[in-house]
Amino acid sequence: MHVPTDRRARPSPGPAGRAVAVVAALAFAMVGCSSDDSEASSGSSANPTTTTGSSATGAVTVSAAASLTEAFTTIKDDFTKANPKASVTINFGSSGQLATQIRSGAPADVAAFADQAPMATVGDANLLAAPARVFARNQLTIVTKPGNPRGIKGLADLATAGTISLCAQTAPCGKFADQALQSAGLTIPTGSVTRGPDVKATLSAVTEGDADAAIVYVTDATVAGKAVGTVAIPEAHNVVASYPIAVIKASDNPKAAQAFEDWVLGPEGQAVLRAAGFMAP
Repeated sequence: MHVPTDRRARPSPGPAGRAVAVVAALAFAMVGCSSDDSEASSGSSANPTTTTGSSATGAVTVSAAASLTEAFTTIKDDFTKANPKASVTINFGSSGQLATQIRSGAPADVAAFADQAPMATVGDANLLAAPARVFARNQLTIVTKPGNPRGIKGLADLATAGTISLCAQTAPCGKFADQALQSAGLTIPTGSVTRGPDVKATLSAVTEGDADAAIVYVTDATVAGKAVGTVAIPEAHNVVASYPIAVIKASDNPKAAQAFEDWVLGPEGQAVLRAAGFMAP
């Protein structure tokens, strides 16, 4: 069926009509822009870009294992740059000694140790705000004087390689070294052993020439660089150290302390720890 169409010419709008049309178009465009800006704004609110610990303020005191010196110094700098209203002081030392100090009432907001055993003693004393979390792992290695003049090839050679530096038995690195030696069935004569209070002192005995070799963490050997030679300890006799971190219940600044712990466990802190040679938790 044919549907008739109206082919009569429509009159052109006059000047007033064209002006109204232009104003209407401009109004529509402004509404459209306003709507786009609103959607962009709501989009950024719905998907915020946040930085771990970005709201931390005030002072934080951290008791940390000596083997964390370089990594935690970098982490501290990164954290305070991201949180300019926060400040971080780190006390480095043997994990065993640090745990004893905290149990004795020494001020600390965060504890980060090289072994879960000393952290357990703090937890058993009901001094942790929440259970500790493992943030890194580490292993042992043998370090020698540059060039390895004693020709040390493994743990067995340490019995006759001159003066051997080990960590104190109260320090995790000392406990783990003893475990590695026991696993290999090796006893180093007592007169040949010198013990440092922590891993840094133990390493220094070799770099300063007071010992021929030492058992330290892989990360500390990495920091020493060309100042030492390294000899790997086989997996069968090596020990994996798990590093826990926790906020202390008596913290004067629990919010910032938690922010620092979260930063260490977050992508920023983990990247620094990986670069320093630590293994993933």
